[in-house]
Amino acid sequence: MSVTSIKSTAVPRRIGAWILQSTVAAAFFAAGAAKLAGAAYMVQLFEQIGLGQWFRYATGVVEVVGALALIYPGLASLGGLWLTGTMFFAVLTHLFVLHSRPAPAIVLGLLNALIVYLRRDELATLLRVVAKRV
Repeated sequence: MSVTSIKSTAVPRRIGAWILQSTVAAAFFAAGAAKLAGAAYMVQLFEQIGLGQWFRYATGVVEVVGALALIYPGLASLGGLWLTGTMFFAVLTHLFVLHSRPAPAIVLGLLNALIVYLRRDELATLLRVVAKRV
């Protein structure tokens, strides 16, 4: 594969990744902000979960921080990992605690996994930097 063909495939991949990241970041920022603002439906949802409203605030912070990481240059892969893990536990919560459909959490988790895949080079670089410091 020539350098020209590598560059020609890398540019659309990066543009697609940025579009996906900004869309997913907007969804997580909105959800996290609703939790932090105390939207009635979020308060009710976290009452059903049964861990208290502190968990709503913690989840809101996790989502807002993850959304910001998705759009901050160099941190998108970590934000994607962070939010993929969050959605894994959201799926479990929907299935075993709320007994509701986990489809939105599954879709968001898969989209974040795709972001991690698209930004795998960035993640590898971050891991090398951390490994050198340890």
